[in-house]
Amino acid sequence: MADEDKLQPLMFLMTYMLMKRRRDINNADTQRLNEVKRRIRHRQYFFQRQRRMLMMLTARDVRCSCDIRTRPWTSTEYTDWWERVVLTEFQPSDWLEKFRMSRETFFFLCGKLKPRLARQDTHFRRALPLEKRVAVALWRLASNIEYRTISGLFGVGSSTVCKCVRDVCHAIVTLLRPVYLCSPSVQEVEDSARHFLSRWGFPHCVGAVATLHTAILTPSANVANYANPDGWLSVVSQVAVNGLGQFWDVCAGFPGSTEPTAILQNSALWASASEGVLSPDPPPSFMGKPLRYVLLGESGYPLQPWLMKAYSKKEEDDVEEEGGHEEARRAFNQRFVRAWRGAATALLRLRARWQCLSKRNDCSLDVVPTMILACCILHNVCEAHGDLFRGEWHGEVTKGENPQPGHTAARAPSPSGTSDHLQGEEVRKLFCHYFQQSQLQQQD
Repeated sequence: MADEDKLQPLMFLMTYMLMKRRRDINNADTQRLNEVKRRIRHRQYFFQRQRRMLMMLTARDVRCSCDIRTRPWTSTEYTDWWERVVLTEFQPSDWLEKFRMSRETFFFLCGKLKPRLARQDTHFRRALPLEKRVAVALWRLASNIEYRTISGLFGVGSSTVCKCVRDVCHAIVTLLRPVYLCSPSVQEVEDSARHFLSRWGFPHCVGAVATLHTAILTPSANVANYANPDGWLSVVSQVAVNGLGQFWDVCAGFPGSTEPTAILQNSALWASASEGVLSPDPPPSFMGKPLRYVLLGESGYPLQPWLMKAYSKKEEDDVEEEGGHEEARRAFNQRFVRAWRGAATALLRLRARWQCLSKRNDCSLDVVPTMILACCILHNVCEAHGDLFRGEWHGEVTKGENPQPGHTAARAPSPSGTSDHLQGEEVRKLFCHYFQQSQLQQQD
């Protein structure tokens, strides 16, 4: 037992020494492995640095005089169709057919829109020329073809086409509306009254009010509100047309189911006409009485002292209580329809010139009202510059899938305060007497 007690400390010492030796060997292996990894990383860094230096030396020896620009957000191939074909080879008939206006009017329009549409070149790409941006937008308004088709034609991205349409329409409304789509002056009112009398045989009239439906894609919400009387989806606009067939008031963007009376009541035209802004002060004389100038409206509008509408078939025949004035009412309706033809013609020319209004418009719903306003302004610009209107364009409208729906006063009750006015009926009787006397004088 004494010998075993003496050997036990020795065994502990030998065990400790063996464990320490194993630990030292493991640490040495770890250190060698880390050193090998460090040397590998160092060599990799050295080789990478050497390659970078060689590339820098190679690039320094290369001389390039061209200005390299990238177009990181478009993959459309560049074409010179606009610069080589349109600007140099297009004939006057080509400008009229493709852009619905003459070359002179086109560049006049570009000059007017320059303050809002001019862009500067950047280091990433050259800015799209002003004239090209306007041309892209007009091509879309005139043809209503898809963005990708215009993209391939002009050599720009589809998103660029969409942006051009938005920017140009907003610029037209902002810069040209105060000049080409504004309330008429006193002289313009007098001129319009003379035109209605000389061209359409309707006296004391300065304009006609009508509605225009533009087909749209199915909206994301409130779909039922956009269904018009014929059942297809649209936005409805109210336009006022003068004696020359030009627009001087447009209220755009109402859902297709909105009644014409509601649009009229919520427009600036209702307030200005009710206050007598459309007539000089004092009012001119008609049939021996002072009477403000009147407008002509569709059957869905309320009869007012300043707004005339045709007699319905029932009103035209039911005249026993009125003393048998059937002929007078028929004469009024005949002259009314003839004068109304001016507004219908203006709307037809508008839709024929700018096909985006006669076909289904696939633009975003928030853009459509601005586009309608821009087309009305462009119509006035073309008419003011005397640009030719081709008769064959009418065929593109008459063959359209969305004929204009009709509004009648019987579809729904009129909003409060907008029913037929008794004084309006008295004014309409004055016109009946005038046309009846005119017929009697012609017979004599």
